[in-house]
Amino acid sequence: MQIRQAVPADAAELIRLRVVMLRTMSTANWNDDWREPARRSLVRRLGEPEPTLAAFVADRPDGTGLAACVVGLIEERLGNPRNPTGLAGYVFSVATDPDMRRRGYSRACMTALLDWFRSRGVGVADLRASPDGEPLYAALGFVRTPDPAMRLLL
Repeated sequence: MQIRQAVPADAAELIRLRVVMLRTMSTANWNDDWREPARRSLVRRLGEPEPTLAAFVADRPDGTGLAACVVGLIEERLGNPRNPTGLAGYVFSVATDPDMRRRGYSRACMTALLDWFRSRGVGVADLRASPDGEPLYAALGFVRTPDPAMRLLL
C-alpha cells in the first residue's frame, strides 16, 4: 500500500470521499452548493508553497480514483503549558470507499498526516470521532477530552 500527499488534481476525488463520509454520519438531505467552493479551496490550499492544509490519500488499486483519504490543517493558536508552540492540528474528512474498507487505508493515511504534523512542530491534534472511527483513533493514541465542544452557526 502506498500513501501519498494529495495534490491539487486530487481535489474532486477528495470532495467525493467527503460526501461518502458525510453520508455515513447523517441521513439528512442537503444541497450540493458547498461542493464547488470546497473543491476550489482544496485546489488553492493544496498548491500553496508552505501549506497549512494537507491531505494524504491511497489510490484505488485499479487506478480509477482514490480509495481513502484524510485531511488535516494546522492552526496557530496562542501557546500554553501543554503546547508551548501553539501549533495545533485538526483532522477531518477521514473517509474510505465502502468497498475498500478494512484494508488499513485509513490507518496508513492517518499515520502519514500525524507524521506531517510532527514534522511541522505541531504539539497537539484534535478530531471528532464517529463511533466507527473511534477504535482507530484510540489505537493511534487519541483520547477523549473532558471539555465538550460547542458550536455557533453564524
